[in-house]
Amino acid sequence: MTNYVTAELPGWAENTVVVWSVFGALVVVSLGLFFWERRLAAVAPDGGGRAVPLGRIAAGGHSMDPPAVSARVRGREAELERLGGLVRGVGGGMVVVCGVGGLGKTTLAAEAAARARAEGRVVVWVRWRDDPAQLGQDFARAAHVLGLAESRLEEARTGRVSLVDAVWEHLAAVEGWVIVVDNVDTPGRVGPGSEPPAGYRGWLRPYGGGVLLVTSRDTSAQTWGPDAGLLHLQPLAGDAGGAVLLDAAPRAGTEAEAEALAVRLGGLPLGLNAAGTYLSVPTSRLRTFAAYRRALEAEFGDLLGAEHPGAGSDPDIARRVVRHTWDLSLDQLHGDGYVLARPVLQLLALFEAAPVPRSLMTPELVTGATGLPATAAAVDAALAGLHQYGLLYTPEATGPGNGGPGNGGPGNGGPGDGVLPVSRLQLHPLVRDVTAHTLTRPEPTDTWLTAVDEHLARAVGAVTGMPGRAGWPIARLLAPHLPAHLDRSTQRGLATAVGTLDDLVGILGAAGAASEGLVLRRRILADRERVLGPDHPDTLESRNNLANTLDDLGERRQAAELHRRNLADRERVLGPDHPDALESRNNLANTLNGLGEHRQAADLHRRNLTDRERILGPDHPHTFDSRNNLAAALGSLGEHRQAADVHRRNLTDCERVLGPDHPSTLSSRNNLGAALGSLGEYRQAAELHRQTLTDRERILGPDHPHTFDSRNNLAAALGSLGEHRQAADLHRQNLTDRERILGPDHPDTLSSRNNLANALNGLGEHRQAADLHRRNLADRERILGPDHPSTLRSRNNLGAALDNLGEYRQAADLHRQNLTDRERILGPDHPHTLSSRNNLAGARARLAGAGRRRWWQLPRRS
Repeated sequence: MTNYVTAELPGWAENTVVVWSVFGALVVVSLGLFFWERRLAAVAPDGGGRAVPLGRIAAGGHSMDPPAVSARVRGREAELERLGGLVRGVGGGMVVVCGVGGLGKTTLAAEAAARARAEGRVVVWVRWRDDPAQLGQDFARAAHVLGLAESRLEEARTGRVSLVDAVWEHLAAVEGWVIVVDNVDTPGRVGPGSEPPAGYRGWLRPYGGGVLLVTSRDTSAQTWGPDAGLLHLQPLAGDAGGAVLLDAAPRAGTEAEAEALAVRLGGLPLGLNAAGTYLSVPTSRLRTFAAYRRALEAEFGDLLGAEHPGAGSDPDIARRVVRHTWDLSLDQLHGDGYVLARPVLQLLALFEAAPVPRSLMTPELVTGATGLPATAAAVDAALAGLHQYGLLYTPEATGPGNGGPGNGGPGNGGPGDGVLPVSRLQLHPLVRDVTAHTLTRPEPTDTWLTAVDEHLARAVGAVTGMPGRAGWPIARLLAPHLPAHLDRSTQRGLATAVGTLDDLVGILGAAGAASEGLVLRRRILADRERVLGPDHPDTLESRNNLANTLDDLGERRQAAELHRRNLADRERVLGPDHPDALESRNNLANTLNGLGEHRQAADLHRRNLTDRERILGPDHPHTFDSRNNLAAALGSLGEHRQAADVHRRNLTDCERVLGPDHPSTLSSRNNLGAALGSLGEYRQAAELHRQTLTDRERILGPDHPHTFDSRNNLAAALGSLGEHRQAADLHRQNLTDRERILGPDHPDTLSSRNNLANALNGLGEHRQAADLHRRNLADRERILGPDHPSTLRSRNNLGAALDNLGEYRQAADLHRQNLTDRERILGPDHPHTLSSRNNLAGARARLAGAGRRRWWQLPRRS
């Protein structure tokens, strides 16, 4: 039986030439259609890639499709825009999304991949499995999807060409693709062979026609080479972190409560997702953001520090569990020879959640705490490894007198200022919490904390011994870690620990870091009251010191109340004639003078002067202090002639008893000059200030704070004489020097900026003066607070400068605000309050006058 309709063949079928020609034509057409179909699969007609389903080539055992993103990606708009621009741009490139574990690198890459696929790109997802051979297979499959011929792959399989080169030759020729290689946390093993990634001869290259997107915990530019773009992920901002929590648990609280929890979790997406998932479960014991945040303090181990039984054997599980996610990086570092990386991280976790001076992390501390042998080079290597994997970061180095919490951020030591920037180490809050939680208790933690406390005390001692301002930056970094040191050291010796804190507070006071000093003063007083009792002389001394610090910060009402209580207690416990009781009366009087209660202050100083002359003698330095302070109070009362007479007598006595070059003598000469200036005797005042400035430069040096005071006072006297240009030049020099020596946020620096602005105002340079006053007002509100007397002074001066510019509406608004604040803070009869009331009235009058233009002031028509 045949399949033919007829037994006779057509005539052309008997012609072999025709038959073979037809057969050949069919073969050519078939091959042409085959390659055309492959071309269409790789590249769309408009030159962009089109998405292809990858499930059909998953014969290797796993899908190469990107993972789905289950929730909206928050707070990564800038990063996604950068990746999208690279995908849409001409040519290709390589970008590494890097950062500590838990930042959401895979989620960001998956979202970027989804957007690229939606735009018609071919997207291939490769998961690094710590297996170079598997990575090679995955790249070959990706290239095959993008049209790499079977024949070329066969050549690679038979060894006639290098597979990696064959793949990348093709990837360089094809455009419009995105290949994601996820979780390349061991880039040194990527290969093939021993090729480092930075050499660009291995599997990861930046020279393709599409985009190669790598995610990794390795943040080192040296690892990835000069042609790879690094996209360092940072923790989410508070609002974005709060949105993540609200997405997961919309009924768990308000936006503010969600943001507060997000800040507590350090903006780490892994921690946010863990908290959101917990709160979204109806059977969870904690149901609100606020409750979860409170519970973290007592139940951290159950909420975020719990172990997962499968984390040790499955890296994918470890990545999804807060407690275990960073163990992968530490294991890798240990395997690479950084044997001190884990113990150094654990040591850092025992400090407070604040930057730690790099100088504190010494081989002696590491060995003393852990018992492990440590060298400087090994500690350096451990810190470098932790930094490379994002477990440790180094905030901007601080310069002299700057960079403490709440003081405007870090400053930098400039050339020639004599102080090198201070290197700082800091952990992410959750890295610190988890690491501290996983330390074995009670050992080795107790041993480690003992070593930490010993080295903190040594560090304070070293800072105390530094000349001048050299120790200021380190002192500010040490301050947050001292309260816990005091708490731990109480049992071992309260006096020693308190002495350490007192030493540090003294340096902080010189550096203008009163805010940091206030925290320590409060802790010292609380511990002494608890251990020694409220009436112990050391407790009374601590209360006196706390009141003085409050006074320095402008919290004069609180300071006065503490001084008044301390004076009563010292008179009761020590007697009214005890030197400490006299000290309390002196300090209370000074604070009252600052509050504007000048009469009461003068009466207290007069009584104190009488008692000190009787008890200590007329020539005792404390007696000189009382006479000086009485004169200052008399000057505040407007009794300038009497004040000048008292200052003149004090200067004579100081020169006779202490000598002409003693600091107290120089202060008396300075104060006499100020009193004469108040009397309008500006020429004599200027001569005294010039002499004092010369002496202070000679004795104390040109960069001493007291020298700056004298230059400031000389400039003020010259300004009163109408020599505004010379005054402005001196104020400008003083401002430059104070910024260099004390830092831009020191109260004295802010005073210099204020005084320079006033001098410029006297020169008629009102716009520049207003700009300086505006900057100074913002800085004083940030550093000193909105109610500090200096802040109110800056607002007053800005109003005056705007008044001079004819901006009467703004000037009146500022004076109105200042009057309200001064009435509330200083009272309605304080001289500064009266000044504000006068300034507001003047501004209102000028504003009204500007609105009533005379007919001859109207613009004429042409």
